[in-house]
Amino acid sequence: MRNKRETHLHFVGIGGIGMSGIAEVFLNQGYRVTGSDLSESEVTRRLAQLGARIAIGHHAENVPGAHVVVVSSAIRDDNTELLAAQRLRIPVIPRAEMLGELMRGKTGIAVAGSHGKTTTTSMLASVMGSAGLDPTVVVGGKVDSLGGNAKLGQGTFVVAEADESDGSFLHLPAMIGIITNIDNDHLDHFGNIAAIEDAFVGFVGKLPFYGVAAVCGEDPGVRRCLHRWTKPVATYGLSEEWDFFAKNIRPEGLQSSFEIFGRNAPGTSHRRLGEIRIRVPGKHNVLNALAVTTVAMHLDLPFSTVQNGLAEYGGVRRRFEVKYLDTARNRVIVDDYGHHPTEIASTLAAARGYWPGRILTIFQPHRYTRTLHCHDGFLSAFHQSDLVLITDIYPGGEDPIHGVTASALTADIQKVTSAEVQYVGELATAQARALELIKDGDMVLCLGAGSITRLAEQLAKEIAP
Repeated sequence: MRNKRETHLHFVGIGGIGMSGIAEVFLNQGYRVTGSDLSESEVTRRLAQLGARIAIGHHAENVPGAHVVVVSSAIRDDNTELLAAQRLRIPVIPRAEMLGELMRGKTGIAVAGSHGKTTTTSMLASVMGSAGLDPTVVVGGKVDSLGGNAKLGQGTFVVAEADESDGSFLHLPAMIGIITNIDNDHLDHFGNIAAIEDAFVGFVGKLPFYGVAAVCGEDPGVRRCLHRWTKPVATYGLSEEWDFFAKNIRPEGLQSSFEIFGRNAPGTSHRRLGEIRIRVPGKHNVLNALAVTTVAMHLDLPFSTVQNGLAEYGGVRRRFEVKYLDTARNRVIVDDYGHHPTEIASTLAAARGYWPGRILTIFQPHRYTRTLHCHDGFLSAFHQSDLVLITDIYPGGEDPIHGVTASALTADIQKVTSAEVQYVGELATAQARALELIKDGDMVLCLGAGSITRLAEQLAKEIAP
């Protein structure tokens, strides 16, 4: 039997946020890790510094010598490295199955949901770290407290973000699950909301009878599934009908404080657990903190560790990340990953609760399929913004779809909103237009899952004194 140092794992698309975290944990466990990606990035440079051998570009010669080839759902069937692995009869393992291997022999906690997974996963990691549990963590975003998007812990827990986009989260042998919400995303894979709900029913069905799923009762998709789940479920939300709920929510700038009440089982009395303070804005983040609290109470952690862990939580890159703040001129630039209508509406609600002045939103639609399937949701997502600039669609590896364009989406949004909506095309044009428009008292909110993060950074440099 090979030892870890002799076992060679090759990751195709290693620079992806989901792949890189798994690669890092295996690297830190002593495995030999190689990988390839189409371009060099901060992520690939970090992995190289940790000892991985990274090739830029996908080439068949990258594969020989590997004992296992790991691929994500983003890798096409005609990828040259995938074909080489098949020709050499090297096992090809989906990313989610490899994440499942990390959970074997451990107590797995899988954080699922259409939105809020990354924040909730990193919040839970902070609380469990505060409790001294030292979990292994794999998350879909860069967390400053982790120094990246993964950490190899010495404890018995693995906390992982579970990707539902292609149904692969059903590979995870978790004991505890979280479902933040169930929304109509990734319709290119599922086809309709009923199939998405079926997948989440299957996710809970995979949990053991002694586990639990913490689910958000505020979410309509979750409520539709409640009667279908046959494994233990604990609910959370903003009213007393749920097992854990928050009240007296007080926005305080970029922070929020609130009280949490909980009960051991439906039908029993709630008791006040205490007050929580988090350093991220918005009702959606209150719900994320409630999900974490629900799991922590199931694990019998002291509530004080929940308070401490959530108070210490400093956020995730590109989740309402303040890139520039000028208190003298009252101007701020925020970068956010939100790219689905629900995420956009939640982020704008948080922005409106925090910022008293004008909000200028720059949105880069992400993928043609999402722009098509979520078209109607986008129409009402921007109503809390004063001005919206829409760039060209970021393809994310997809081919264009006839009639699905950013200019058409702009025209449709403009018909139904009081905000001024402009199509600006390329990011360079968006930058020039934003610099023309921004004035004292403005928030500039850059939204999208593609290359728009570079625009937020560039705007911050341009307007800094």
